[in-house]
Amino acid sequence: MARRAFVFQLYQSKRLRHLHAKIDLAAEIHNHLIAVQKRYYRRFHGYIGYYRLKRHLTRLKQWRRFAHWKQLDAQAMQHIVWRIDQGYQRFFASVKERKTGKPTSKVRPPTFRKRVQYHSITLAQTGWRYEGTNCLWLFGRLYRFHHSRAIQGTIKTLTIKRLPTGRMEVIFSCLCEDQAIVRVKTGQTAGFDFGLTQFLTGHNGHDIQAPQPLKQSLRALRKANRALARTQPGSHHRRQVRQRLAQAHAHIAHQRQDWHWKLAHDLCATYDTIYLEDLELRGMAAMWGRKAADLGFGRFVEILHQVAERHGSHVHHIDRFFPSTKLCHVCGNLNAFITLRDRIWTCACGTVHQRDRNAARNIYREGASSCFQGRCKPTPVAATA
Repeated sequence: MARRAFVFQLYQSKRLRHLHAKIDLAAEIHNHLIAVQKRYYRRFHGYIGYYRLKRHLTRLKQWRRFAHWKQLDAQAMQHIVWRIDQGYQRFFASVKERKTGKPTSKVRPPTFRKRVQYHSITLAQTGWRYEGTNCLWLFGRLYRFHHSRAIQGTIKTLTIKRLPTGRMEVIFSCLCEDQAIVRVKTGQTAGFDFGLTQFLTGHNGHDIQAPQPLKQSLRALRKANRALARTQPGSHHRRQVRQRLAQAHAHIAHQRQDWHWKLAHDLCATYDTIYLEDLELRGMAAMWGRKAADLGFGRFVEILHQVAERHGSHVHHIDRFFPSTKLCHVCGNLNAFITLRDRIWTCACGTVHQRDRNAARNIYREGASSCFQGRCKPTPVAATA
């Protein structure tokens, strides 16, 4: 059994204001519980805990001051407590790892959020009813959504998400049975090297250029940002312009994501096994910034793993410190003096190398030998969506 998420967009209507009000109420509850936890830590230097915080929330609903909290479903309120507890557990785990000397990224504890920055609420068994096709009852009101694909499996939870564009999404989390993969093997394998000038360079000549939607839309983004700067803070017009700017960014993200999914399906249908390098995304973002973000290497790798799992293909990554660029794939000589500016270099054996092509051939050779010896490491990916 596997979890899958089915995302649909609700139709734009005046009834969406009721959902916005529910999410704003959830933000109020979140901030109050964070304040309770901070106050408890100042007095007792400890953590309240998940179950004590749930019991405290139940008592608060009986007070006249917090009677309006009853407008939100009880399970949605419990899920807010669960989110806070998960945030603190991740924070405690990171502190423990840092004390033991393990290299880990710093995790902040949960903190206060503005209402506009609180985006979703989650419902379990109550507060909603799915009528089939594109009809959904939420908090006693009927809503319709764009039913783009069939919902499979058993619906376990439902999440209502508010987008920066002002629209609403409904996300069904379903428990689906594992389906047998039926696929005709092609018998082909390939190694690819990531690059900025060329998105993927294959060892066999299969090269792929990225469309770079952000670069193509920079003029429209600059125009939208200038329009936002001219508006009065706090005005209704500023909110409208901000939503138009968010729509422009969302359009760019959708273009990039659509291209990533199509490319991943094409690669997994062509090759049985794909070898890639393990990228240092933070270093790339620090050095190349907007260009690296526009290409979206990290998100593409996640999508590629998800598609490979469905197709029955395999994606493997070689070690991050393997010198794929500096190693001659003909004689094996290591040229330690190659810089990022050297796109073409000549080895001591007389072979002239194109930088990315040589790296792709070394990745392919190292990946095939490493996987045969059991030294390949797959990149962890999120749940299949």
